[in-house]
Amino acid sequence: MGFISTIALFLPVAFILLLRLSTYRSFPALLFYYSTVFIYNLLTEGYIKAPADVVYYWGLANNLLDVPLMLYFLTYFSTSKKFMQRMQMLVIGFLVWEAIVLTLKGLNIDAITIILAPGLLLVFGYCLYFFTRQVKLAIVHRKATGKAMIVSSLLFAYGCYTIIYLMYYVFKAHLDANNEVKAQYVEDTFLVYFMVTFLSSLLISAGIFIERKRIHKLTELKITRKELSAIYPETKRTAPFRTVLLDFDKEHWN
Repeated sequence: MGFISTIALFLPVAFILLLRLSTYRSFPALLFYYSTVFIYNLLTEGYIKAPADVVYYWGLANNLLDVPLMLYFLTYFSTSKKFMQRMQMLVIGFLVWEAIVLTLKGLNIDAITIILAPGLLLVFGYCLYFFTRQVKLAIVHRKATGKAMIVSSLLFAYGCYTIIYLMYYVFKAHLDANNEVKAQYVEDTFLVYFMVTFLSSLLISAGIFIERKRIHKLTELKITRKELSAIYPETKRTAPFRTVLLDFDKEHWN
């Protein structure tokens, strides 16, 4: 399952690169996120040989980058510049929070445990908010299906990651009465993690593919608008461009 989930993690990376989304809005953050997690899986599964310290600190770095990268990517679902700016400020605020905890605790598991608590809640909360909005748009208005699939994938993944975090780091269910690690529980936890990663990676890859088609159509409409403006520079539109396009993308505010 670890091998299968590792292959699945590469799919979003491949789709973002092949569909030329690596420089589009906040997709670079998603590309970097999946790239680092993909490499970490290769390290932990032994496909890339590296010293134990390298694997350990790569894992810590992944945890530190997880929340800021995902929060920044979620700005893609913002419906106004003001909302996006608030989310960007939140990313900066969270980086400051990480710096404070690392200064006080150092780079170790205890620091990661403290940092991830509010981080997972933030990401899950935003995913839930955007999920309800995007699913409504996809079902009622039959548009932005790709966005709905992407945020559904993230909501599922971070909901499960939050549960794993609580069981492993807060309730310490992997320790027995003598405070010794229960090997079978750890293996089961990794199995659940791999399954969640596999399913969410497949779903987000499908969402990226569908979303790319919408982006392509939107780009064509923008080009058409510029060409018409160049041909008829003094012509006043009787209705806003958004209305003329039959509200093709109500969310695309910029």
